[in-house]
Amino acid sequence: MKIYAPWEKAFKKVSTPFEQFLHAQTTSGLILMGMTVIALILANSPFAEVYSHIFHTKIDFNVGSWGLSHTLHHWINDGLMAIFFFMVGLEIKREILVGELSNIKVAILPILAAIGGMIMPALIYAFINKDSAGASGWGIPMATDIAFAISALVLLGKRVSPALVTFLVALAIVDDLGAVLVIAFFYTQEIHMLPLALAGISFLIMIAFNRFGIHAVLPYFIIGIGMWFFMLESGIHATIAGVIAAMSIPSKPKCTPVDFTAHTKNLLDEYDNYPVATDHTMHEKQKAILLNIQDRIDSVNSPSARLEHVLHLPVSLFIIPIFALANAGIAINFSSIGDTIFQNISLGVISGLILGKVIGIAGTSFIAIKLGIAKLPQDSSMSQLFGVAFLGGIGFTMSIFVADLAFVGNEALIFQAKIGILFASLFAGLFGYIWLRYIAK
Repeated sequence: MKIYAPWEKAFKKVSTPFEQFLHAQTTSGLILMGMTVIALILANSPFAEVYSHIFHTKIDFNVGSWGLSHTLHHWINDGLMAIFFFMVGLEIKREILVGELSNIKVAILPILAAIGGMIMPALIYAFINKDSAGASGWGIPMATDIAFAISALVLLGKRVSPALVTFLVALAIVDDLGAVLVIAFFYTQEIHMLPLALAGISFLIMIAFNRFGIHAVLPYFIIGIGMWFFMLESGIHATIAGVIAAMSIPSKPKCTPVDFTAHTKNLLDEYDNYPVATDHTMHEKQKAILLNIQDRIDSVNSPSARLEHVLHLPVSLFIIPIFALANAGIAINFSSIGDTIFQNISLGVISGLILGKVIGIAGTSFIAIKLGIAKLPQDSSMSQLFGVAFLGGIGFTMSIFVADLAFVGNEALIFQAKIGILFASLFAGLFGYIWLRYIAK
């Protein structure tokens, strides 16, 4: 009997795009957790100065008299995170076209819950920080960290229904879209019109590529890099270019499944006509046939689906962990941690992510269900929805990202915000997990 290694078994399993998405987010959540711990240890160790110096090192790109000069921290947040936002854009597009958000009857509950889960945290934060130095941070508690939240839910296994997992995914996708809009419209300091116009022209060129049926990824990549640069120079956060670029990538395959099946069968029949050599090597014509089949496989899958599949691994295993390492390392004075938590900014973030998310998500869902506008996810209860609302309070990645934009250059305010984010995310994740595992039915 032939025995396969575990990784060979994994390759033999056929997963849907949604299953691959869940697996990637779960993996990302676990790695993100580990990298956050490492960042906190480094920031509170004898290596703290070295750790800080590394991410504040200047990296320059110069061509003649022109050049870009930013710190490593800036390149991560504006460069690498643009790829993360590009994948977010692809996920949003997929959900709207063929996912849970494509059916309004199914989508209405997560859409309403996500809107409630964005508005209530912002209102609570704004109320606590009214007319204070931290007033501009109202967008910080609006976001849900999709990787952490889904990881907690997936770890519960069969204790939660697949429909509840789908509800959280759809909610988090709408939440991400809301966060992108908030960043674009409310956290832009100054707009330079010429670079913004050039970014718009770049986007129109990519749309033209789509309309003319160009399915090769390279042209979109080249123009997309230009659009990212113009967006960086315009004053609007460069990561928005990632989301906008994703909207231009073709979502329809070049070849229909019916044509693919017929053509592939003919090629396989032709492949089998060549005799097998004694040394089991392939005929040159067979190699050409296999390459043709590979091209057909690529053509039956849309460029957006291919890119999303390709990007899941590097984003989950490299980009998000590097972002956490660069942004989660805060030096904590444990003797004054209590005072910091009760500062207006920290208190606003904690109240927003915990109370605001629960009231917004669970409260809006309860009202929508009672009014008959929406239905509970299949095989789930209102008690379980309450637990999921707590998981929605894990605001790690997006919340830290928004905090850096809200308080640019003010390390004291960013520190208070990050303390609030870490405390609220830890509490929301643990409480939500415990509630769903031991209390909810």
